[in-house]
Amino acid sequence: MKLGILSLVLFILFSSCSRSEPRIHHGFMELVYYSTRDGIEERFTFFVLAEDDDGNENLSELYLFHDREGLRWEINAEDWVSHIEDGSTWIGSRSIAMTGNTTLPRGLYRAVLVNKGGERTERNFTFDSPVRSPYFFPSFAINGDNYRIESQYPVNHFVVYDQQGRTIDTILVRENEGRIQDLRLSGNARNIALWSSDPDYLISAFTDAISIR
Repeated sequence: MKLGILSLVLFILFSSCSRSEPRIHHGFMELVYYSTRDGIEERFTFFVLAEDDDGNENLSELYLFHDREGLRWEINAEDWVSHIEDGSTWIGSRSIAMTGNTTLPRGLYRAVLVNKGGERTERNFTFDSPVRSPYFFPSFAINGDNYRIESQYPVNHFVVYDQQGRTIDTILVRENEGRIQDLRLSGNARNIALWSSDPDYLISAFTDAISIR
């Protein structure tokens, strides 16, 4: 009888230890254009909306595959970027790239998420951003106490950095020109870049940061 009770207790203990698979609710990729000395460079962000019954700290590895082209990227928990939005946690990378600055193939991708117990799950999604941007690369200039932007993108933000280069604020740009003081920047603000985006196409563009001090 005692042996039967012990077996039951052990069964409950082991069954209570989570062996469930992690979950990927959504996945997406976004094409980002940057201005470099050699021209406009393409970089890609990759994020998934992830969940694990033992908490997201139990997640350990994230993979991205393009099976048709035989491409594979591995992102460990120590390296991925974690972003919380509306109480949900997105994890991924902002540095997906091809060698030689060649463009990333469009089409079907596969995300694979693994937790520390070795359980895994996967989800397919499509990356179909236009091969060529429908917009010219935006520009941003500061003249004295005034700023001016030129952008065809439907959404524009100023990204504000402190002296160490850390992002301290993101400000929606409502007017193409105006006064810097009207932005009500933090006293720690030192540089501003323009981030222009189109959420429907999943493309965006980042200008170089400009000093405001």
